[in-house]
Amino acid sequence: MALQATWDAVDAYFSEQLVGHDPVLEAAAAAADAAGLPEIAVAPNQGKLLHLLALTQGAKRILEVGTLGGYSAIWLARALPADGVLITLEIDPRHAEVARANLAAAGLEAVAEVRLGRAADSLAALVEQGVEPFDLVFVDADKPSNPEYFRRALQLTRPGSLIIVDNVVRGGAVADADSSDPAVVGTRALHELIAAEPRVTATSVQTVGSKGYDGFTLARVQG
Repeated sequence: MALQATWDAVDAYFSEQLVGHDPVLEAAAAAADAAGLPEIAVAPNQGKLLHLLALTQGAKRILEVGTLGGYSAIWLARALPADGVLITLEIDPRHAEVARANLAAAGLEAVAEVRLGRAADSLAALVEQGVEPFDLVFVDADKPSNPEYFRRALQLTRPGSLIIVDNVVRGGAVADADSSDPAVVGTRALHELIAAEPRVTATSVQTVGSKGYDGFTLARVQG
């Protein structure tokens, strides 16, 4: 508990200094809490990291797998130009309802679309439609399906695109080759897939903070 208190304090300090207060984002988080959504959205400083990565990428098209209440979608959509597009995929109708309301309250309904349904089905539909490639893909959904999401992300991106997968450390359990936890098994399978994939170069970063001990994987599509 002492470590977690320190992580919380450090996150609070950096968020206060570098993120600041944002009524729209704070209202989105409050709406998600009031609707009883799980408290698993990215932290403010993590949301800003996504925003900065999208800005640095010059992203005009962003795909998010796992919407929840739309908190990370707001961060990502704010990095888009006026003619940009964000498509975010959500399986739970209640979550999608809250996310749509939050995106509308943020003034982002013109660039952000919430698609309801199983992410695997929605991704397959996007591939079948032959949509224009996405510049950035953020994967933050059910962990056992991460390998499938990554395969589809490769089909929906271009050389130079970024693919970010969240929650890959699993409190350190990702290092346990004998784990039977489906989230760990899926995450390890994801990294085995990435390691064997010549079309990407990638790294993973461990993090600590208000969301505990976890981390993310960042992959760049090479060709």
